[in-house]
Amino acid sequence: MSKRLLIVDDHEVSRLGTLAALEGTGIEVVAQADKAADALEIVSNTPLDTVLLDIRMEGGDGLNTLGRIKLDHPDLPILLFSGYDNPTYVARAVALGACGYILKTAPVSRLIEALNLAFDGQQSWTREELRRVTGALATPRMNQDIDVPLTQRESEVLRQMALGLTNKEIAKMLGISYETVKEHVQHILRKLGVSDRTQAAVWAVRKNLV
Repeated sequence: MSKRLLIVDDHEVSRLGTLAALEGTGIEVVAQADKAADALEIVSNTPLDTVLLDIRMEGGDGLNTLGRIKLDHPDLPILLFSGYDNPTYVARAVALGACGYILKTAPVSRLIEALNLAFDGQQSWTREELRRVTGALATPRMNQDIDVPLTQRESEVLRQMALGLTNKEIAKMLGISYETVKEHVQHILRKLGVSDRTQAAVWAVRKNLV
């Protein structure tokens, strides 16, 4: 059975390390990409069995890339591979249909196991990962088509929250103070009727805000 893999990562050292780790495993890395746009082109033109996808990349967010690939190739297994243990990223990955989320600090055996599960059409989510996001995915508000009256600024802050940015990073991105961001976040959570940023991120994904 073929095991054709695309690696998408903007760090050459990370790509080379992954290639070395996969030597002798029977997994064939048929293509590499360091940009989201290149990854989308390769997926459209190359027979693949699985994609190993980084999240924070120059020239495109990996989670947005995941969503775009899934629109045209819903059955292609995509495994997220990230250096960030961020519950917001995990929640978005689950909501967007990834088959798993592996940290770059994980043992090589864990990566190979997850890839082989992906090749077999199986999920590699751990119980702990799903536990962290189950509450967000099951929140009643998530399943209700309610028009939430967010201001333009609150929508901007929510979009950045869903991209996994911290309050400090959002403040810098939007050119506002850290305290102002904290206030906006509190208002957003209250208006959405959710208790944390992970739930807010899932809501934003389901409303196509990111």
